[in-house]
Amino acid sequence: MRIPRTLPTLAFLASAAVLLTGCVDNSAAGQQDSSAAANVKQDQAAVALLPDSVKTAGVLTIGTDATYAPNEYKDANGDPIGWEVELADAMAAKLGLTTKYEVAKFDNILPGILGGKYDLGLSSFFDTQEREKQVDMVDYYTAGIQWATPAGKSVDPNNACGVKVAAQNGTTQALEDLPAKSKACTDAGKPAIDILGFDTQDEASNNVVLGRADAMTADSPVIQYAVKQSGGKLELAGDVYDVFFYGMPVAKGSDSVAKALQASLQSLLDDGTYLKILSKWGVEPGAIDTIGLNQADR
Repeated sequence: MRIPRTLPTLAFLASAAVLLTGCVDNSAAGQQDSSAAANVKQDQAAVALLPDSVKTAGVLTIGTDATYAPNEYKDANGDPIGWEVELADAMAAKLGLTTKYEVAKFDNILPGILGGKYDLGLSSFFDTQEREKQVDMVDYYTAGIQWATPAGKSVDPNNACGVKVAAQNGTTQALEDLPAKSKACTDAGKPAIDILGFDTQDEASNNVVLGRADAMTADSPVIQYAVKQSGGKLELAGDVYDVFFYGMPVAKGSDSVAKALQASLQSLLDDGTYLKILSKWGVEPGAIDTIGLNQADR
């Protein structure tokens, strides 16, 4: 973890006042993460794959929902940090570029890419076949789905009929996993799962801590981190299941930055920077051996 910066405990309701929109330009002197990006050497083969428009701009504009610790979240100054942010900064440095983060709601990132507002998204996107219909996905990590409950409360993710379960809107958990589990309940003549959708993961976590939801579901590194940071208020419920690739979504087309990002990340993997960043944040179990494109199998 980054020792000089404030790590979030689970945000309580007062934290909801933090704005979810904003811009952080890491091209300014001293802004870009010095722990990894400053020590990265450019990869000219990867640079050659960049569209001319991006080379000329000199910056990658990245849409991110910075509420998903430890992957991407805000420091005490409201700036995006996390292991994915550090990885993206290093990826950009390999390409001779800087990063500019546009903080947005998760649901608005893919439309922003399609509309040309962002060069890519960085928000723990599961690479799914449905998403690949809209964007190309540069796969760089693996994570699964996991649940957590208030400490002492027993919830079985495989039998959660009638249970209130919190999830962030727009995620695979909210759009696919929970509805499928709920349908299995009703098909069996049991009560449906009461799916509580929230705009941010902070809000979902708050509602579990405060007893307004019986459980929450999110990506495995996020759930595990939330439990560690909860001071004993949360506990894991069940094992990790349904492992997906994390992908950086980019626009489709011949002028896409996808292959340049793939080559840059592969270069980081080959020179050891990739694993160094993941290990620093304690998320190395999800590391992969090869950076891929559009590898969704479901």
